[in-house]
Amino acid sequence: MVAGCRSTANPSPDLSAQLPALDADTTKWKPITFIDKPELQSGTGSMDTDAATEFSSTDSGLRYRILRNSDGTKPSADSTVTVNYRGWLNTGKVFDSSYERGEPTTFPLQNVIDGWTEGMQLVGEGGMIELWVPSKLGYGERGSPGSIPAHSNLHFVVELVNVD
Repeated sequence: MVAGCRSTANPSPDLSAQLPALDADTTKWKPITFIDKPELQSGTGSMDTDAATEFSSTDSGLRYRILRNSDGTKPSADSTVTVNYRGWLNTGKVFDSSYERGEPTTFPLQNVIDGWTEGMQLVGEGGMIELWVPSKLGYGERGSPGSIPAHSNLHFVVELVNVD
C-alpha cells in the first residue's frame, strides 16, 4: 500500500474547483489545462521548464502529465521501484509523503493501487510525473480507513528514483 495516514502537513485550501470535470456520462474526463504547475513539496527535485500543462489520459481513466522527462529505464508492472512522492485528496489534504519521512520508498508495482501500477510505467528512471487517479483505480468504495475516504480520487507527484 502506497498511501498511509502519516502526514503532518497543515490543512490545505480546497482545490476541488481545479479538478478536471467529467463528461455527462461520467466515464470520460473532459480535457483540461492547468497553467500553474503543482506546488512541489520541500525536497522535491525540479520540473522541466517546459513541463506539460495539460493532462493526458489513458483508456482506464488515469490522468497524468510528465513534469520531468527522462530517457531512463521505464518500469514494467513486474518491476520494483524506488520513488519519492506526495499524495493528496481533492480537498488538498496531504495523506502521505515520502518527503515528510525524509527518505524514498521502495515497493513492487504489483503491490500498489492500479493507478500507480499503470502510471509509473509512463515515466523513466529520473523522471517526475503527476497522477490524477480516479477512485476506481485507487481504493474505490472501500477507501483506506483512517486516511482515504471511500470513492476518493487521488493526486500524486512522483519522482522515479530507481527501477529494479
